[in-house]
Amino acid sequence: MIEGVDVVVPVPLRFLLPPRDRHRGMRRMRFDPDATVGHLVQAAGVPLTEVGELRLNGTPATHATRAVAGGRIEVAEAARPEVLPAGGFLLDVGLGTLARRLRLLGLDAAWSNEADDSDLVARALAEERVLLTQDRRLLMRRALARGALVRGSRPDGQLADVLDRFAPPVAPLTRCTACGGALETVPKQEVAHRLEAGTRRTYEDFVRCRACARVYWHGAHARRIDAMIRSATGR
Repeated sequence: MIEGVDVVVPVPLRFLLPPRDRHRGMRRMRFDPDATVGHLVQAAGVPLTEVGELRLNGTPATHATRAVAGGRIEVAEAARPEVLPAGGFLLDVGLGTLARRLRLLGLDAAWSNEADDSDLVARALAEERVLLTQDRRLLMRRALARGALVRGSRPDGQLADVLDRFAPPVAPLTRCTACGGALETVPKQEVAHRLEAGTRRTYEDFVRCRACARVYWHGAHARRIDAMIRSATGR
């Protein structure tokens, strides 16, 4: 009989295991003398981006530690909050709504609906960004330096998860939701020609994106946006 290696996963990460293994929080993996602890943890379904301390048979281990036949790998969840890298966030194509909400909070959140997996990894490395995704296979790419699996099926829950994980300082309503550029106050006369007649009559205060020149004002959606900001930040 070939001995296996047990990968033991804490409750918050058990959803990453196959359904048959979730109730006991453990998956038995086939032993390979060349396999490392990190390899077996990811083969069990858990990206290393979600992992904190590792133990092999009760002894602290690293991702590169060689597994042993009949061994027991204990996985701890990554500690929160994590330090956000200098470049900010990069979100995959499926998280466009989350990207807009992060921008509403003044956070640097890059996003494109055309980027493929290779493009995302390359950009995350080049711009020192943490890649946010719900695709665990993308997080398992060796070239990726920083990544995070976004929890939640709806934007509210996803935003709460990201804010809890990174605790970034926020500056609501200082970034363009379309491109992420910085907003600056602009005199009404400079943008009046771009406004509908009703907007020109009703509003006096405007801001404009320095990057794409999109114009914003405290309009019809302000109450909903303000409620979202209060819910996310508590202020």
